[in-house]
Amino acid sequence: MPNANLLSHSVKAMKPSATLESAQLARDLKSQGRDVISLATGEPDFPTPAHIIEAAHKAAVDGKTKYSPVNGVPELRAAIAAKLKLDNALDVDVQNIVVCSGAKQVISNAFIATLNPGDEVIIPAPYWVSYPELVSMLGGVPVVAQTDGPRFILSPEELEKRISPRTKWLLLNSPSNPSGATYSDTELKELGKVLQRHPHVLVMTDDIYEYLVYGDTTFATLAQAVPELADRTLVINGVSKAYAMTGWRIGYAAGRTELIKAMCKVQGQLSSAPNMVAQYAAAAALNGPRTEVRNFVRTYDERRKISAAILNATDGLSCTLPDGAFYLFPSCQNILGKKTQQGKVIDTDAAFATELLNSEGVAVVPGSAFGGLLVFSAISDGTKS
Repeated sequence: MPNANLLSHSVKAMKPSATLESAQLARDLKSQGRDVISLATGEPDFPTPAHIIEAAHKAAVDGKTKYSPVNGVPELRAAIAAKLKLDNALDVDVQNIVVCSGAKQVISNAFIATLNPGDEVIIPAPYWVSYPELVSMLGGVPVVAQTDGPRFILSPEELEKRISPRTKWLLLNSPSNPSGATYSDTELKELGKVLQRHPHVLVMTDDIYEYLVYGDTTFATLAQAVPELADRTLVINGVSKAYAMTGWRIGYAAGRTELIKAMCKVQGQLSSAPNMVAQYAAAAALNGPRTEVRNFVRTYDERRKISAAILNATDGLSCTLPDGAFYLFPSCQNILGKKTQQGKVIDTDAAFATELLNSEGVAVVPGSAFGGLLVFSAISDGTKS
């Protein structure tokens, strides 16, 4: 007999991950014998580079299979500090770095450590599907800041409008999942002017797609563009996307001392340190050559161009070439109102995604899952399909 009191109110209110749901539906159909192409999950289809796997093997053989310090092994934290200095001109002490089981846990730990009921987190839309759910789960209030296509960049005016006395965080993801929006140094400086007028607002920069930028686009992170905000910024990154290491589950953050200590306290109670072998693999990734990463980016760039061209040549679809990440965010505006062969009206992006899966065997995620953009659907070009 079901127990109505079994689950917490926060879990009952939580939405399942739309990207994982779409991917699982595709897997279910494949298990039933359907030929399905899944473009729903942001995962590289490349193998992890060999020198990283070799480092993991050596670590295991050398007995690096115990509990590590909660904040991560010293070798990895040193590699992270060197990376932040080299790539982002950020001088970070290793004591101000924490390693977690993926960037998602970094974000979760930071919210657990800082959010009180009613605290607000500004999240530009379109956003990664987990951001608002993590905030709500902890009693926080996700405040959606709208952006406009084709680039989906948060404007200083919109940011100013969304800040209130209850604002705790601005969460900035660049390059963005799902739109590929990539903030320039100038655009970050303009946002920085707003943030400097509101010293109570902290900033979380999710830089997980840092290396995946195309053409003349260059990456910048807020603490680099506006050094005055460095003490209020939590810089988040990881090895999953750039190094094809999604399953290794290593993310990290750099920030002010009291915040990092609090995040370590949370991690110590929730999960302890991440997998030690994976940490040594991540250190090898950060310290090693980036030849294969550059090859990955060239391949993503080719797929990006080919896929966008196909979408733009398809009746009813339009797609702007993104500056970064490995997603496409096409508009299906001109398809809405049309009917399927069975006579059903496609009236929403979700209906379009459902029909695409049912009739053509292609799984995508409706744009409404990323913040109410009802005419878009997200497509990952991280796979060769």
